Amino acid sequence: MPAQPTRPHLEWGLALAFALAAPSLLAFNVPPSATLLNQLLAVAGWGGVLWVAAEAHQVRWAGLLRQLPLPGVVGLLLLALVYAFAQGLPSSLAWQWASLLGLALLLFCVSWASRLPDGQGGDGSAAAFASAMLLAGLLSAAVAMVQVFAPSWTSWADGHLIARSGLPGRAVGNLRQPNHLSSLLLWALIAWVPLANAGRWFSRRLPQAAWAALGMVLVLAVVLTASRTGTVGILLIAAWGVVDKRLSRRVRLAMLAAPLMYLLCWTLMASWAHSTANTFGGEVRLSEGDLSASRFGIWANTLALIRANPWTGVGLGEFNLAWTLTPFPGRPVAFFDHTHNLPLHLAVELGLPLAAITMALLLWALWQAATRAWQVQGEAGAASRAAFMMVLMIGLHSLLEYPLWYAYFLLPTAWAWGLALREPDAAGQPPAVPASPWLLVAGLGMVLGAAWALYDYSKVTAIFSAGDGNLSLQQRIERGRSSVLFAHHADYANVTVNDPPSQAMASFATTTHSLLDTRLMIAWARALDETGERDKARHLADRLREFRNPDAKEFLGACDAPAAAASGELPFQCTPAQQPHSWREFVTPASPSVIPAKAGIQGL
Repeated sequence: MPAQPTRPHLEWGLALAFALAAPSLLAFNVPPSATLLNQLLAVAGWGGVLWVAAEAHQVRWAGLLRQLPLPGVVGLLLLALVYAFAQGLPSSLAWQWASLLGLALLLFCVSWASRLPDGQGGDGSAAAFASAMLLAGLLSAAVAMVQVFAPSWTSWADGHLIARSGLPGRAVGNLRQPNHLSSLLLWALIAWVPLANAGRWFSRRLPQAAWAALGMVLVLAVVLTASRTGTVGILLIAAWGVVDKRLSRRVRLAMLAAPLMYLLCWTLMASWAHSTANTFGGEVRLSEGDLSASRFGIWANTLALIRANPWTGVGLGEFNLAWTLTPFPGRPVAFFDHTHNLPLHLAVELGLPLAAITMALLLWALWQAATRAWQVQGEAGAASRAAFMMVLMIGLHSLLEYPLWYAYFLLPTAWAWGLALREPDAAGQPPAVPASPWLLVAGLGMVLGAAWALYDYSKVTAIFSAGDGNLSLQQRIERGRSSVLFAHHADYANVTVNDPPSQAMASFATTTHSLLDTRLMIAWARALDETGERDKARHLADRLREFRNPDAKEFLGACDAPAAAASGELPFQCTPAQQPHSWREFVTPASPSVIPAKAGIQGL
């Protein structure tokens, strides 16, 4: 490779490596959000990617308007946001969705249009993306090894450098979720394919033994997560090896052997656990009575909500509120804020017509990506097909989880989709031109925006820590309520510490749209009772009783208290609601006087 493109390629590789690896390696977090810092780091990292793209890339915008499916999805979701806000969704939550969708669309467009000349008349951006993804996966695999094999290394696994796993014998990564770690590792395995096929990683040649070792490390790390999606992903990689005959024979054989390597690693881990009196999380998972982890139950409840709201749905972002306040005597006892299935989630929140259009556009864009990726020849074609497989894999994960609700998965998915949708170069196409300065502005804006959001977040973190000794808890709450993006955390504190809770009635209009938990439901029920809406308060108590949560024992146990029995007057929560109540009765339509412009969001 000529010397001239060395520096742009180095800068590009470093920017991508930071954007993909840094968010998944950050273990430190500050309450109340366990992933907010990781997501802000992802936004800043991808801002750096755009910054470097403005310096080193060329762009070809002609034909971008033909990529209608994904922009169409964004447009439909933005319309749904407007409708949801009109129905009561706080403006801050709507801004959360709008900002994430806008950033994802921006990255998709830049990824589709940009080219990084490799000095040989080709494009090196897809290979650099795969190299950075493989590096991110290997670093997280190292974290997984420490969490399972050496959790007592307090100098490493101290919760700040490497997160402690709360699941014995399972790797959770620094994102503290085994499914998230599994998806990142599967992305890295997919990225391994085009790099091993070319024999180069960051433009350096590695021996075949090194490639085999890297693949085995990633497969073992997937086993350590004990994730169901990990098993599906390994089978998906093997299926890719069956159909993609343009890959080298040795790489295809490795891909076909991936399920066998997975089983071998599983067997070795089980033997290690038995011989050393340790725990292997995979065996624990197999022994669980409900392998669906309550998904069958939440899907059944979701179908009932769809039947009740078939045309317009419950509103974007309102599933948790609608599900929690709708009677489901046999409901799963955990508090769900997502259906854990993307098509069902779209159907319940958007309604069947809009959800069907949205899913059709997504599948259309997925089919376009597959068709175009398979048209590209040579090493670039392998990288393009890997980008498509990353999108397909995270799509399959979205049938059991909701990874695309996190910036550190959504933004790379948008970038990979853009890579896969690139049209093969053909005669008559307009030449690529130097990237526009606006990419530099967009990248800088993302970095500065993430830094400002971090400052804004600091206003609410003081509420959930020791805080400033010069400020009382109520003063810290009021300061938190001035946060533009995260005030709903302060509203949660406001309604759960105020006595009586009806003094903070306005805060319920915001915080109840995030995640209803036991403390919040108890405070809300008491506030409704205090303001004369006793039957609605009883409805909340009825729903709380369905969750069978130990934290509600004292509240619901008041019905059996001797004082209540002696007086003959039972508290409101001891009597069922006298009439049915729709969840919509608990929603206040959005207005400046009720939902201030500075309401908060849970995270970017």
